Amino acid sequence: MGNPIAVSKDLSRTAYDHLWMHFTRMSSYENAPVPTIVRGEGTYIYDDKGKKYLDGLSGLFVVQAGHGRRELAEVAAKQATELAFFPVWSYAHPKAVELAERLAHYAPGDLNKVFFSTGGGEAVETAWKLAKQYHKLNGNHTKYKVISRAVAYHGTPQGALSITGLPALKAPFEPLVPGAHKVPNTNIYRAPIHGDDPEAFGRWAADQIEQEILFEGPETVAAVFLEPVQNAGGCFPPPPGYFQRVREICDQYDVLLVSDEVICAFGRLGTMFACDKFGYIPDIITCAKGMTSGYSPIGATIVSDRIAAPFYKGDNTFLHGYTFGGHPVSSAVALANLDLFEREGLNQHVLDNEASFLKTLQKLHDLPIVGDVRGNGFFYGIELVKDKDTKESFTDEESERVLYGFVSKKLYEYGLYCRADDRGDPVIQLSPPLISDQSTFDEIEGIIRQVLSEAWSKI
Repeated sequence: MGNPIAVSKDLSRTAYDHLWMHFTRMSSYENAPVPTIVRGEGTYIYDDKGKKYLDGLSGLFVVQAGHGRRELAEVAAKQATELAFFPVWSYAHPKAVELAERLAHYAPGDLNKVFFSTGGGEAVETAWKLAKQYHKLNGNHTKYKVISRAVAYHGTPQGALSITGLPALKAPFEPLVPGAHKVPNTNIYRAPIHGDDPEAFGRWAADQIEQEILFEGPETVAAVFLEPVQNAGGCFPPPPGYFQRVREICDQYDVLLVSDEVICAFGRLGTMFACDKFGYIPDIITCAKGMTSGYSPIGATIVSDRIAAPFYKGDNTFLHGYTFGGHPVSSAVALANLDLFEREGLNQHVLDNEASFLKTLQKLHDLPIVGDVRGNGFFYGIELVKDKDTKESFTDEESERVLYGFVSKKLYEYGLYCRADDRGDPVIQLSPPLISDQSTFDEIEGIIRQVLSEAWSKI
């Protein structure tokens, strides 16, 4: 036997040496400490030095019910002692069955079939593969293309990354999966047309999808992937009537409508599924993050009976799966988390408080650097500008120096964990746990005000 591994007391140094962090410029930590979070309680997290931070991003749009929920941990432990693992490859286990039924109950229309994965990117990958095969089983062998929106993020697997509308994220890995096409998003703050008329802008934005379908040829387009509120770029809500028009277009050209709700489902906007809030029924819903409030990883692709029907005939098989999809522990935790949602009325809490959250953030409009505050539910973006009147944005150099070099670091230093992002125009994104209240909103606004007031002098 070899010698036991010595446990390092310098977690930060060990993190740099061995932990390859995701979406991280590793060189930035060569001579600087890696922020290390060791504990969470309610809406707060604590680092290895004992410093307290408000979790303004729910981890990564995940921790809906808040940190430190002992009941969810206990459910995980109980399930692990009964059945820690079994795949859903030609077999079932009780918790996956119960969770699939529960999700089908929450989902709108006839979305009754649930295909489990371990995260959102896998759920999106599943949806594209399923859409392609669905059309082939119906005899439409040339329908394989997908349409999504500019600046939208849909995940990192090869297919999901192709659907993603962020060129800089894709460039290192090209060529990607062919057939992914982009249309304008719903950022009315920077609308090229109808910026003063939300309904007209929504109609225009939806009609761009029809134009793209016609340009590519309806016989080649399989699906449209849209987030209810687009995350990347800073929380773009849909204009009035947008999704109703998109639904009409998809029906007209036999194109599947995929509602990518990896962020927006499970209470982020105050409803179990965000499509309900905006009054449309998709063919497929992709979801993940908040299903367990992050206490165990899981994702799902929820499919309408109509789309699933050909897969349930003869020897047709969806040749796709994940070892840990529908994991017993994750499924059990998800069920307990959804029980908690209902018991504590988390969705209604968001609906009751979203207006006051937005109103609190809108106070920041008096700062010269704040151009727009937008979003829905407990999901908001604050767009930063150099000039309110012209909406002039930062240069690349200014984003690097001001957004990353100053704003991002100062927010964290002053006790707010959130995201400063320039995948599009520079924004601060906020997505606190669903248990947040007015005191949380005030604390967020206060810290952001302090940091942005200082940042203005750096431009």
